[in-house]
Amino acid sequence: MVSFTSRLTTASYLSLSIFAGTAFGQNITDDTYFYGQSPSVLPSPEIPGTLSWQTAHTKAVALVSQMTLAERANITVGYDPTTGCSGVTGTVPRLGWEGLCLADAGQGLRATDFVNAYPAGISVGSSWNKALTLQRATHMAAEFKKKGVHVLLGPVVGPLGRVALGGRNWEGFSNDPYLSGSLVHDTIKGIQNAGVIASVKHFIGNEQEVNRNPIAANAATGGIGGGGGLASTSPGNVSQKVESVSSNIDDKTMHELYLWPFADAVHAGSASVMCSYQRINNTYGCHNQKTQNGLLKTELGFEGFVVSDWGAQHAGIASAEGGLDMAMPNGGFFWGEDGSNLTTFVQNGSIPEARLTDMATRIVAAWYQLGQDRDFPPVSLPALYNVSHKAVNARDPASKPILLQGAIEGHVLVKNVNKALPFKKPKLLSLFGYDAVAPPRVNLVDANFNYKFGFLSNTDFFWRDAFAPPFTNPGQIGPNGTLIVGGGSGGTAPAYISAPFDALQERAYTDGFQLLWDFHSTAPLVDQASDACLVFINAFATEGVDREGLHDDYSDDIILNVASACSNTIVVIHNAGIRLVDTWIEHPNITAVIFAHLPGQDSGRAAVSLLFGDESPSGKMTYTVAKNESDYNVPVAQPADEFFFFPQDDFTEGVYIDYRDFDRKNITPRYEFGFGLTYTTFEYSDLSVSLVQNASTSRTAPESPIIEGGMESLWDVIATASAVITNTGDVTAKEVAQLYVHIPGGPVRQLRGFDKVEIAPGESETVRFTLLRRDLSDWNVAEQAWVLQQGSYPVWVGASSRNLPLSGELTIS
Repeated sequence: MVSFTSRLTTASYLSLSIFAGTAFGQNITDDTYFYGQSPSVLPSPEIPGTLSWQTAHTKAVALVSQMTLAERANITVGYDPTTGCSGVTGTVPRLGWEGLCLADAGQGLRATDFVNAYPAGISVGSSWNKALTLQRATHMAAEFKKKGVHVLLGPVVGPLGRVALGGRNWEGFSNDPYLSGSLVHDTIKGIQNAGVIASVKHFIGNEQEVNRNPIAANAATGGIGGGGGLASTSPGNVSQKVESVSSNIDDKTMHELYLWPFADAVHAGSASVMCSYQRINNTYGCHNQKTQNGLLKTELGFEGFVVSDWGAQHAGIASAEGGLDMAMPNGGFFWGEDGSNLTTFVQNGSIPEARLTDMATRIVAAWYQLGQDRDFPPVSLPALYNVSHKAVNARDPASKPILLQGAIEGHVLVKNVNKALPFKKPKLLSLFGYDAVAPPRVNLVDANFNYKFGFLSNTDFFWRDAFAPPFTNPGQIGPNGTLIVGGGSGGTAPAYISAPFDALQERAYTDGFQLLWDFHSTAPLVDQASDACLVFINAFATEGVDREGLHDDYSDDIILNVASACSNTIVVIHNAGIRLVDTWIEHPNITAVIFAHLPGQDSGRAAVSLLFGDESPSGKMTYTVAKNESDYNVPVAQPADEFFFFPQDDFTEGVYIDYRDFDRKNITPRYEFGFGLTYTTFEYSDLSVSLVQNASTSRTAPESPIIEGGMESLWDVIATASAVITNTGDVTAKEVAQLYVHIPGGPVRQLRGFDKVEIAPGESETVRFTLLRRDLSDWNVAEQAWVLQQGSYPVWVGASSRNLPLSGELTIS
């Protein structure tokens, strides 16, 4: 396999190599400067059709063989939909191929009626619950199928959270490749168990929104869905566009960090992968031969089809050769509106006919693989909702407990002084903050309803007549109601919104306490008879732009003003990403804090069940909360200097993002990765770590076939571990036991296992972990292989990445 070593052998020299061969201050205006930095891998591999794909492959070959050249090209491109699908493919009516409907997104079906809004990826990750993750995905995808959607455009494992300010981090599960990989595996299984194609995204290295797309050099800002804002000044009044940012990633980092969760997705059988907007080592993602042909289709044995993100295709012949199988939302300039340019490319010898045939075969094979050739419902997504349309109710009553439990377990309790929570028969509660109430508008025909449903438009995010007044940094919060999801194409269409205020009113009616509220005032008056004061705030993020900061003064002022007048102030944050709290976290009157994340439509019910102790919190952080924004090591990259027209983002930190970087630099966080409190206490004991008898511990993986996800032997279990957890408190609760390993030469510790168990007071449970060969290996760039080093591997088990009471050692020899 061709490696990245032509330019990228170690993470340490990226920033030096990129400036080689040009005089400082001289603008590069031609992309030929970058040729060869992302190696060529040709030809694009044909679909293997192995193992579970054999039957689907055979059927696909038979159907595609009956298609003309033009028909094969036609099904690889999108058409303007006459329905509410995000995209549709071409059809071949004479052969019964009616095409595919593709729709957003990973938290529920967007911008339609009679569906549910599920907890977002950040909440799923915070639950650390694999079984619940599988159930959520199955129920969610069933709604897509009932609406006639063939392809669910999700889940997300890119971005991985490298940039703390990333606008789409909330769509993913975590900032750790192992946790994200585990949960994306179960999500893919759940989606496809329901008969819907999962399209895992964004492949690969898509870690910021700013400049994800090309933009005019003299533009000061970019609109949502566009390039994102540019902080730099254009060098002269020129018309040349600024290309998308290039994620410059070395081979080792690519394998050990960014490719890792995609391998889990492919191993789960993902039938589609979406390629990303930005460039990777200076070649656009959707025609990058190294990443698509080399890593995905060869190394990982991917059987499905690669679809472009909307408008992410930047070449015709090059994208076909580079492994792109489907262009969305249309073939446009590159492949032609009906794929006719592809036909021409074959006829004039620019691409082999076998490549076009493979593109069509991969698409049709995915259709067969998911059983979509048999009794699949017709599309029932209207293009317009203010005209008469057929109402198809996709909701299943059996989804209700999944929606609520997912919302509950995505909450993370980080502070609870003197058992301020749960409430103990309060007589009076005071409620403050703009995030406590439902937004003033939930209307599918309202195109300005951006921040809930993710319409990609250039209109203002916020209404100025609602709960929060105008102020200077509105992009950092959603000021007009409780935040249940982030913005952009990952938005959702809730059947209802249970806001905290609604749920508290219901509880007040049932329990008989009084509820006071003020959602407008920055410095509200507080009734001194209040048993507690609840403050609800949020931190907003959206596709298309990165965040301006990790806290906002407006929300912090509300919290501090309430805390100054209320000795039992409890803060609940609905956050679409990291939210810093050091402005107020040590205030003596702030007794409890919950990171509620993005719970979906059952937000209020979930919060109240935790506040009143109906269930103990059990979520854990999937990212590190720093004390200072400067503690994070990766800024948003901007066009600059010689590379203004070709922005460069050198991933010089290598694998050291989030807790790995904090551990390496010995930075004390406010809340570490994996941290989360419950209403009880747990004790860890009896760690056992051992190799599996007769498991191969050879330095390199035993020869084995390439299956979905890579070499089969990389998925062999070579070691196991177990520990005992005892509930030493007086409340039944769930605990997430976490296993970390140090691989020689790697980060201080890396997550390599977790197990969530519910334990009654005084009872004990055994948690068990399995360690695969890949879990204990590191990527050797010179050998282009995963290597299992000989020697000692320290192993820890505990409640977070920095609370690890049990330690042991695994010896590989």
